[in-house]
Amino acid sequence: MNTDTIAAIATAMASSGIGIIRISGEDAIEIAGRVFQAKNKKPLQEAASHTIHYGYLMDRDEIIDEVLVLVMKAPNSYTKENTVEIDCHGGILVMRKILEVVTRNGARPAEPGEFTKRAFLNGRIDLTQAESVIDIINSKNDFALKSSVSQLRGSVLNKIKALREKLIHEIAWIESAIDDPEHYSLDGYSKQLGGMVGCLKDEIQHLLDTADEGRVLKEGINAVIVGKPNVGKSSLLNLLAGSNRAIVTEVAGTTRDILEEQVSLNGMSLNIIDTAGIHDTDDLVEKIGVEKAKEYLERADLVLYVIDSSKSLSNEDHEIARIIEGKNVIVLMNKSDLEQKVCREDIARLSEHFLCISAKEGDGMEELAETIRTMFLHGKLDFNDEVIITNVRHKNALAQALESLKMVEESIDHQMPEDFYSIDLMNAYEALGTVIGESVEDDLADEIFSKFCMGK
Repeated sequence: MNTDTIAAIATAMASSGIGIIRISGEDAIEIAGRVFQAKNKKPLQEAASHTIHYGYLMDRDEIIDEVLVLVMKAPNSYTKENTVEIDCHGGILVMRKILEVVTRNGARPAEPGEFTKRAFLNGRIDLTQAESVIDIINSKNDFALKSSVSQLRGSVLNKIKALREKLIHEIAWIESAIDDPEHYSLDGYSKQLGGMVGCLKDEIQHLLDTADEGRVLKEGINAVIVGKPNVGKSSLLNLLAGSNRAIVTEVAGTTRDILEEQVSLNGMSLNIIDTAGIHDTDDLVEKIGVEKAKEYLERADLVLYVIDSSKSLSNEDHEIARIIEGKNVIVLMNKSDLEQKVCREDIARLSEHFLCISAKEGDGMEELAETIRTMFLHGKLDFNDEVIITNVRHKNALAQALESLKMVEESIDHQMPEDFYSIDLMNAYEALGTVIGESVEDDLADEIFSKFCMGK
């Protein structure tokens, strides 16, 4: 770990009301004191921790800006190091000039995520909490934000620590019994261990079962709109997006390429893809569009199948139904404001989820949001104490731990010596350790923190 003093602009590089330059490291207060002139003339080095000081940021004898300086002394700061934050006016030029002066006086420019990396390496937060910081910054919906805040407060950390404590207890018992059989008996231990391993497997499997829901919370639902030409797919996209994102005409086949839009529907993020109408055509461009639509269907979390309910179902409708069979489908009976030619019985076999909507009038959107929430979030609006896995890295480590526990069960079934149990229990223990950063390669840490924005 580098222990030199780092500095970076912590706010967005855009003109705004205020900007913040963050400095962290052993010499942070000393360096800030060289460039800050307090209005009351008191040296910044004498300031008490967690105090704010008014004055001027100086480049030698020249005033750069009127600023407020916040002093936080180790270990009571974000990084557990001496930290100074300079609140200045939010102009790009003035922020860059202040950073330049600070670095010229002894700090070096921070790397992306280096402040949070130092918080992790100094033991203030674990790796799951560090990752939750960037998840909070990148949250696309209310659910993702709540989940990230829960992880920042230690929900995943506490769960993983509890699992590891159970494992290390059994490992210690086995090792003690092997080294000192006179005082530690392993008679009947295999059955006892099997019960404990079974419970641990159930707990880890439950966490893994939340991973798909967690991905949806974090990244949004990949939803593809499909249907015949001119059934209202583009009108639905425009309604969900709140703007005229797609061209809508009475001419069939207006949409030939793929249109993508990220929308928020009652707090959920949907990555909406509007596709070309699926039908037989001799038009080369339309054919390409239809093939693209089928490709996107393969990767979709959700299919919004739009039907013109003012017309009877055709062979093309039934062909589309065949293509989307087995997927998460909501059948949308569009144009409900017109005389209906399709009844619910006609489309009930396509999906258990079907709604009457009018993309033109905006009817049915609340029902659509509730249906999607039920399908993907089991209808839950709020988080309780349940831990939800939203990180692929965590999911992979948990899966590795689960496999190790299965190997313990196999060893028990085959009546293998107890030291075989210890090996696989330790593998599970270490796999869980990678989740919270107890055992992590430097390259992995660098990769995780490189995804952070500058100044965080």
